[in-house]
Amino acid sequence: MPAIKSVLTLMTIISGIGLIESCQTGKSNYKGTPFSDSLYKSGPQTIPGKLQCEYYDFGGEGVAFHDSDSINSGSGKLNPPDGSYLHEFRMKEAVDISFTKFRDPAIDNSPYNFVEPKKDQFYVGWTAPGEWTKYTVNVEKTGTYQLGIMYTSNQNGKISLSVNDIDKTGPILITSTFVMADTIAWRQWHHWNYLENIARIDLKKGVQTLTIHTVEIGQMNYDYINFELVK
Repeated sequence: MPAIKSVLTLMTIISGIGLIESCQTGKSNYKGTPFSDSLYKSGPQTIPGKLQCEYYDFGGEGVAFHDSDSINSGSGKLNPPDGSYLHEFRMKEAVDISFTKFRDPAIDNSPYNFVEPKKDQFYVGWTAPGEWTKYTVNVEKTGTYQLGIMYTSNQNGKISLSVNDIDKTGPILITSTFVMADTIAWRQWHHWNYLENIARIDLKKGVQTLTIHTVEIGQMNYDYINFELVK
């Protein structure tokens, strides 16, 4: 009997440790997995560094993302299927993804940019309130991180970020990149800017999940969110 009790006690301790670890990572019931494909094979994105918004997890609607419709308005639609990586990237998923186009007449290489984006850079677009994307990340060091975002915003929208499904920022104002001088109406969605200090959050070392929520207005494009360790 004493031996049996010892085994049961050890099992209880191990189970408890597992529960604590699950609570710390927020992944106890999460079924999503890190994105990877033939070009991107790194698994969880690393913090500190840039969280590329198009690399949200695998898992589908209600698990790795929520989108207001089932159509990818960018890959496979605005950018018709042609066998290319740029046009067909994640085109069978509902999250709307496009890429920066440097052309003449100008699109994302517009003279009305506040900050010049990279050419052929994927971004999440056509955003609407209530939509979200989730990311498995590996935080290399516990500390306080300053967040910056590369984006466009046709109006003053708001986003928020959660860590392990717990809101860590509340609504964050993403200021408009509308430029009255640009008379091409559709290009108001293509004026890029970078805000370097939209929030600060505390993160613990280890693998966990981050979720980007579109809270108000929408009409924003998200290229990346930068996580800089500040203390």
